[in-house]
Amino acid sequence: MSSILSMILAGGEGSRLSPLTGMRAKPAVPFGGQYRIIDFVLSNFVNSDIHQIYVLTQFKSHSLHKHLQRCWRIAGLSDKFIDTLPAQMMTGPNWYQGTADAIYQNLELIESANPDTVCIFGGDHIYTMDVRKMVTFHEENYAVLTVAAIPVPVAEAHHFGVIEVDEHGQMIGFEEKPQNSPKTIPGDPDHVLASMGNYVFESDCLKSELVEDSKDINSDHDFGKNIIPSLYPREKVMVYNFAENTVPGSNHKGYWRDVGTLDAYWEANMDLLSNNAQLDLHNLKWPINTYIPPFPPARIAFEREQREGQINNSMVGTGCIFHDVHMDHTVTGYNVEIGNNTRISDSVILPNVKIGENCVIRKAIIDKRAEIAPGTQIGVNLEEDRKRFKVTESGIVVIPRRSKVGF
Repeated sequence: MSSILSMILAGGEGSRLSPLTGMRAKPAVPFGGQYRIIDFVLSNFVNSDIHQIYVLTQFKSHSLHKHLQRCWRIAGLSDKFIDTLPAQMMTGPNWYQGTADAIYQNLELIESANPDTVCIFGGDHIYTMDVRKMVTFHEENYAVLTVAAIPVPVAEAHHFGVIEVDEHGQMIGFEEKPQNSPKTIPGDPDHVLASMGNYVFESDCLKSELVEDSKDINSDHDFGKNIIPSLYPREKVMVYNFAENTVPGSNHKGYWRDVGTLDAYWEANMDLLSNNAQLDLHNLKWPINTYIPPFPPARIAFEREQREGQINNSMVGTGCIFHDVHMDHTVTGYNVEIGNNTRISDSVILPNVKIGENCVIRKAIIDKRAEIAPGTQIGVNLEEDRKRFKVTESGIVVIPRRSKVGF
């Protein structure tokens, strides 16, 4: 079995997720009630029995570092580790200038480990993946680089690197974030084949490409903009079809969400509530690991003779205290308290939120430690909401961390 070193790029600023990224890096944003976004990629590697992992961080990293220390420490085994790598300016007076530069600045660690294969994955997507299957595909095809790819609608092509492949799965074209007329999948004019930003490199090739790129003063030092376009015309670059990847305990294939916008983040949370959800958080053969504070079980409190509320198609975190509430199609984190006769629908409530009685909340994202006064309405009158909060194109109202609303 080849030796594998993994580098997780978790330093993204995540400006399109503001205000959720106002005080934290994008990979540290809570998701699905009790998880952080970073938990998904790390769980994929650990469940794939790949345990030599560096997590590269940069912007607003304190919350992320604290979570990794609490949840993702491997101690006592010299050949297994999950270590964080803050930007240390090892090669000069600059922070990470791009995805390729982030790896280049830590090239000494790759040389010290001397792996056969280096996995470079993003730390800010929601998905499950058996990484070993991609590594096996890479090795069986004797590729110097393998790029994971998935079909996405043409309208979203400008967010991705768009790939062309031949009948054998080898890359024959690549365009980073095309603004006009992207190459569609043959026979499917509505979709393009998009790079997921997940790469498996042959180690020697990676090192030589990074060194050459570092010498180019005109380079953006980015895998999508520079390394891949330079490499595929002269070396064997294969494309791995993520849509065929399955994990033990699940028959679903190809669920992957780039939660780079507030609307996409909300939609991905809502996906968890759909019938036969493609992302199965209850799959004990592929657990998503995380840290949850030691709160007691959730408590649903009401007077039996006077009960009017109900909770339907929702997720409820530990430590929650719900009084006689009306809740539908909502994801709540841990330690959330909601007062009597409050009505919440189609919303994402992050941990440690307090919501008073007689509130109405529709299609909202409420960040941690926010407090909502009794009788407050959110998502009912979007024009009024826009005067106080960020409202997305699809009408999602976002309440920032530690906000006091209606007091």
